[in-house]
Amino acid sequence: MKLRVVATAVGAMAAVLLAGGPANAQAKPYDHQDPAKSGCWNSAKVVRTAPIKGRVDGEVGTIKLWWSFKCKTNWVEVRVPTSGSGTITVTAKDGRYDQFRYKKGNKGRHWGNMIWANNMCAWGSASVQWNGGRGGQNGAGTTGKACK
Repeated sequence: MKLRVVATAVGAMAAVLLAGGPANAQAKPYDHQDPAKSGCWNSAKVVRTAPIKGRVDGEVGTIKLWWSFKCKTNWVEVRVPTSGSGTITVTAKDGRYDQFRYKKGNKGRHWGNMIWANNMCAWGSASVQWNGGRGGQNGAGTTGKACK
C-alpha cells in the first residue's frame, strides 16, 4: 500500500512538471531572439517612441518600441550617449518579458531581444547611466502600452 501511494505521488508530480507553468509563462515563437539575426527586423515598424530623461540633464536619449508584422513580436531599441550603459526591457501583457543589458559603444544605438505579443499589449522601458552615473548622469524612459 505504501509503495502505491508513493508511486501515485511521484506520478502526479511528474505530470505537473511536464505540463509546465501557466500558459502565460510558457515561451512563444521568437521569444528572447535577436530581431536583426532572426530577420524579424525586415518586416517591422516603430509603434511607440518616447524620450529617455536624465535626472539632471533633461532628455538624454530615445526609446522605441518595435513591432514585426511577420514575426508578431515586439522589442525595444534605444539611442543614448555613446558612453552610456544600461538595461532594456520589453514586456507582454501576459507577463513574459525579456531584459537585455547593454554596454557603452555602438554609437549609442542598442536593442534588446524580442517577445512574441500577437493580439496583446506590449511596452518597453530602458535605463541609462553614463560617465559613472555621478552627478545625476542617469536616466530612464518608457514607451507606454501599445496593443496589437
